[in-house]
Amino acid sequence: MTLPWDPAEHLKSEEDVAAYLEAALAVGDSALVAAALGDIARARGMTQLARDAGLGRESLYKALSPAGNPEFATILKVIEALGLRLVAVPAGAKGNT
Repeated sequence: MTLPWDPAEHLKSEEDVAAYLEAALAVGDSALVAAALGDIARARGMTQLARDAGLGRESLYKALSPAGNPEFATILKVIEALGLRLVAVPAGAKGNT
C-alpha cells in the first residue's frame, strides 16, 4: 500500500522552506513554484499567511492551487509574508544549477 506524501508535513524550519522554494525556482516552472508556495502556505497555516500577505484566504488557496495562475504581485506578497526574499544570481555562478 502506498501512502500519499505531503511535502507540507516536512517543512519544519526556515531552512527547509527556503531550500524547497529554491529547488522549485531552479526548475523554472511557474506552476511548480506556485505549488511549492501552496505547500509552504499549508505548512505555515493558510489563514495566517493570507492575513500577513493582505490577501483573502480563498483567493490565496485558488492562486496557489495546481490550477491557479497567480499574479507576480501575489507571489511577491506571499514570499514577503513568509519572511523570505528572492535573490538574483548569474545563472552560471558556482553552486547554481
